[in-house]
Parts: sequence; C-alpha cells; structure tokens
Amino acid sequence: MNEYKKEPSILLSLLPVLTLVALLFITIQTFGADALSGGNQIILLIAAAVCCAIAIFYCKTKWSEIEKSIVNNISGISPAILILLIIGALSGTWMISGIIPAFIYYGIHIIHPSFYLVSTCIICAIVSVMTGSSWTTIATIGVALLGIGQVQGFSPGWIAGAIISGAYFGDKISPLSDTTILASSVTDTPLFTHIRYMLITTMPSMIIALIIFSVAGFSYNVTATDKIALYTASLEQTFNISAWLLIIPVITFFMIIRKVPAIITLFLSAVMAGIAAVIAQSHLLHEISGLEISGIASKFKGLLMTFYGSTSIETGYAELNDLISTGGMSGMMDTVWLIICAMVFGGVMMASGMLKRITSSFIHLVKRTVSMVAATVGSGLFLTLTTADQYIAIVLNGKMFKDIYKKKGYESRLLSRTTEDAVTVISPLVPWNTCGMTQATILGVPTLTYLPYCFFNIISPIMSITIAALGYKIFRTEIDSEEEKTLTE
Repeated sequence: MNEYKKEPSILLSLLPVLTLVALLFITIQTFGADALSGGNQIILLIAAAVCCAIAIFYCKTKWSEIEKSIVNNISGISPAILILLIIGALSGTWMISGIIPAFIYYGIHIIHPSFYLVSTCIICAIVSVMTGSSWTTIATIGVALLGIGQVQGFSPGWIAGAIISGAYFGDKISPLSDTTILASSVTDTPLFTHIRYMLITTMPSMIIALIIFSVAGFSYNVTATDKIALYTASLEQTFNISAWLLIIPVITFFMIIRKVPAIITLFLSAVMAGIAAVIAQSHLLHEISGLEISGIASKFKGLLMTFYGSTSIETGYAELNDLISTGGMSGMMDTVWLIICAMVFGGVMMASGMLKRITSSFIHLVKRTVSMVAATVGSGLFLTLTTADQYIAIVLNGKMFKDIYKKKGYESRLLSRTTEDAVTVISPLVPWNTCGMTQATILGVPTLTYLPYCFFNIISPIMSITIAALGYKIFRTEIDSEEEKTLTE
C-alpha cells in the first residue's frame, strides 16, 4: 500500500461519475439502441481513464493497485460472462428447436389479451421463486411470453416490464437466489429471517404492480388481434409444433429446483434443445446452413450456427421473422464487452478510494430511522449506478452500513432488506449495469424502453422508505427512551 496515498475530496470523487453519466446520456441519445454496440463501452473506458488520471497524479495511487483491483473485478464476474454466453446458445436452440414457438402457439390460445400482462408477471414471479434466478427465468419463459405479447399486439416496453417485475420479485425473495443469500450473509442475517422481513416491503410493491398491470391489460388497445390467427397458422407451417417439446423446459426447471449449478443446467438444456432441433426441425437446420443439399452436413452446420451465430427463418411475415430470429452466443458479445468495460471503471473507482469517499458521505445523513433507511437506499442506488454490478453493490453497501446499524441498535435484517430493495431490483434498470445489459440483450428491448414499466422494481425502494417512515416492525436492540417513543408513535 502506498503510504503517501491521498484521500480524494467528494467533488473530485464525483468527477468520473459525472463524466460517465453525462457522456452516457449523450451517447444513448445519439446512438439509441445501438449504443450497446460500442458507444457505451468507449464511454466507460473514458470515464475509467479520467478516474485513473486523478488516482495516479492526485491520490498517488500506484498503478499496480489499480491493475489488481480491475483484475479482481473482472475475475469476479467471469462466471456471469460464461452464463451469459450459454444463455445465448440456449436462446438459439430453444427457438429453432420449436420450444419457444410452442410456448407462443399454446400461450396465444390460453392467455386472453386482457389478462396477459398480469399473467406474465405472475408466471415469471412463480418460476423465479422456484428457480431463484431472474436471468434464467427471463431467458426461458420470459422470451416465450415476450413472443406471445408481441403477437397479441402489446408494446415491447409493457411486456418486458411485466416480465422483469415478476422475475425480480422471485430473485429477491427466493431462498435459492444468489443475491438473497449474499445480502443475508454479508449482513449476518439468517436467510429465512431476511426473506420473511423482506415480505413486508416486497408484497405491497408486488400487489401495486399487479394492480397496474391488471388495469393496463383491460384498458390497453390491442391492435394486432387480426394477425393472431395468421401468426399461429404461420408458426404451424414453419415449425413442427408439439407438446413433447415442452418436456425440455420441465427438465430444465427440475434441474434448477434440484440446485444443479446454473452453468451445467443451462448447458444441458441447450444440448437437449439442440438434439430436439435435429429430430423435430431438421428442415430449419438445412435452411439455416445455407447448403444446397440436405443431409448430415447441412444439419451439423445448421445446428452449430444455431448455438453460436445469428439465425433467421422466413415465415412470410416480417414481424414474425424478427420475433423468431436469434443471435446465439455471438449475439451476447456486445454485452460481454460492455460488462468488462464496466468492471474496469468500477475497479479504478474502488482502488482510488473515490467509491469509498462518495458512499461514506451517505453516512452523515443518518439521524433517525427514516434517514437511516433513506441513506442506505441512496447508497445502494449510487453503488448500483457506479459499480455496474449488483453483487459488488450488495457487498459494499452491507459492509459500509453494518457497524452503523449495529451501533445505533438496529437489527441486521433492516439493513439486509433495505439493501435488496435498493440494489437487486434496481440493477436491471441501469443500462450499463450487468443486469440491465443482460436483460436488454436477452429480450431485445432497450433498458430505457422497458424501465418505465418495471413497476415492482421502481416501487420497491420507495416502499422501503415508506415502511420505515411508518415505523412498522422496525426492531431495535439498543435505543434510548426518546427514540423508542418516537418509533412507537
């Protein structure tokens, strides 16, 4: 450690962040949805360079410290990158094998448009609670539900908002969720104590979201009902639709429930879907391969292309062609690139001490229960924006406030709940966050397009502060009589 290292001021610490936010805003306005193709990545590196210059020339931080922090950041998200690549293969094989088209085909007949949005949110919530993974839920059943909604004429923003609201409800309260386990462990809160306490803020947030989706579903002007029959007929002509294909999703969810590691589960699911594609959709593999003669070579080439590359199938309808097109593993590369650049920025911010300096300023806002929770929420939101990774934000937020909550007599479950309310559910709403980038890529809907419709995610941190203001079930271990009187009023 450099003994001459200087601590940066709050204004100096904010400079890289302000640079990042300003340039990202300009880039997104300029490139739109194409900002993910390279513009955002360059901006993250520019902001990291600004931070690095301040760290080296003002804070006297050694380059070796910065480099080590960057490497640690990137190595920490390497499993997520591998999962992301496998999800790319999974999305391709599930589509071409006919699994997602089967979901769309049967779902169109089962789910009435008026109940579509609320049903989508509930289905994703149930699956996510059972699996503990928002990423897997969105990449599988979420993509299928997106197709159903688009055929029924709903806008992509509303559909993605319902999917993400439901998926992150489960991610937040499932005992199988890695973020739930992480938040409880970092704050030394028993897992099921943490989950039960989260229900106080989570259930009201979800109920409000479901009411909004219900009202929206009944009042939404579905404009594509005349195309539903045409789309279903086209799906039947293009794919060999069979209920037997749905066995693969059932096996996949069973493996997840049995706690088979995510990488193994997703990989095996993609392999099974690939086998199903060879058996049920060999004609499509030949079409994808581009070879003139149909045979083993065309099937082999088409299958590999389904795993790694972009695919497009001609159905006779442009909208349906776009719906069933896939990007494979290569379609995830822009997101992987962006995640790595985000980790570089977060690593420099941590090594320079700027991140710690900014987050510590939130501590000075702490006076009573409401300000304590509000400061925790504010810190969590800030860390989610700056570190671009929910895991880093949860760990830093928990560590920073842990001793403060303890000294002021607050039980640790208040900290663990507030951290999840501010980090886990907000992460998919940040365009440069790993979750925001991933969900936008998987669903093909830009983050800023679906953000206004993720009602559960938006309401959760507000609900956390509201419950604290009401003083409902805010337990403390060591409080003086005046504070106790204030809390019980």
